[in-house]
Amino acid sequence: MTTVAVEAIPQAPAGLTPESLPARPVGWLEGLLGPDVYRILRGLVTTPTSVAGLILLALFVFVAAAAPIIAPPIKVNDPYKIPRDGFSPDPRPMMAEWRRTPPPLPFWWKPIMKTDRWVHLFGTASGQWDIFYGVVWGTRTAFRVGLIITATTLAIGLTIGSLAAYYGGALDNVLMRVVDVFLTLPFLMAALILSAVLVPRVGRSIIPAVIALIVFGWMTYARLIRGDILSVREREYVLAARALGASDASILLKHILPNAIFPTMVVASMDIGSYVLSFAALSFLGVGTEVGYADWGQLLSFARDWITNLADYWYIVVWPGVMLILFVLAWNLIGDAVRDVLDPKMRGAQR
Repeated sequence: MTTVAVEAIPQAPAGLTPESLPARPVGWLEGLLGPDVYRILRGLVTTPTSVAGLILLALFVFVAAAAPIIAPPIKVNDPYKIPRDGFSPDPRPMMAEWRRTPPPLPFWWKPIMKTDRWVHLFGTASGQWDIFYGVVWGTRTAFRVGLIITATTLAIGLTIGSLAAYYGGALDNVLMRVVDVFLTLPFLMAALILSAVLVPRVGRSIIPAVIALIVFGWMTYARLIRGDILSVREREYVLAARALGASDASILLKHILPNAIFPTMVVASMDIGSYVLSFAALSFLGVGTEVGYADWGQLLSFARDWITNLADYWYIVVWPGVMLILFVLAWNLIGDAVRDVLDPKMRGAQR
């Protein structure tokens, strides 16, 4: 009788079997959003810089939403037109009383200010434009401009970058050469020229400056998403989807983009503030919006003739400048926090 030696099957060390490992509890929110999205949201509400950014952003959202209550418009059909108290070129100080056609008093005015006369809380700019009204309604302009430009440039960049990376070859070469040509142009100067060309055709509004910033703002997203897709498109789950006969659109939208888009979204979140800053620069240079439009760059432009006297008229620069700085800072803090959360080195610390 022949004896056959049978090798012993390796056994897992005691305490390391799957059954013995403690299961991490999964809450209903994590189950609803998924582990990756839940980790990002959790990181945003637990990172100090992100919390500071979210608080600042919440304040701006409140001011924008409550603008008709905080600073009631004189013309309901044109609320973005800053009211003016005369036409004198000399700015008037903070808390100066309105001399003509004051705005309607909101419900909060008399209990807080202890008076039934409306005053210029932040003073007036050159031309007697009310700074307080421009600062409050300029918040709405900042959100409109920042979100519209970012969403549009992101959509264009994702489309061009995804097509170039997924199909490659001649299409990739053609699209990337177009991107390179646009990137050689100085961003703000090119936007200034295009906006100036569009104003006589479109008219003075936020549209010329927004179009100009969109035309010259999508290239960074295209290059960034292209690089990320090139590193994702050959992974096993993509090859498996292709072997199962999934269409190119399905593979790109369901399998590649969701795993490659996060770095681009981080850049986009930080660019919202940058686009608002660029729009304010164009408005400061007098390109785009009409005179008196509620925009922080427009308010800063009213101070150009008083730069040498800012020791006396500091308020015509400080209030719109502080709002612009804090708005950009809020988005940068949130973007930095999202970047840290998405960093693989930080993943262990966020769990």
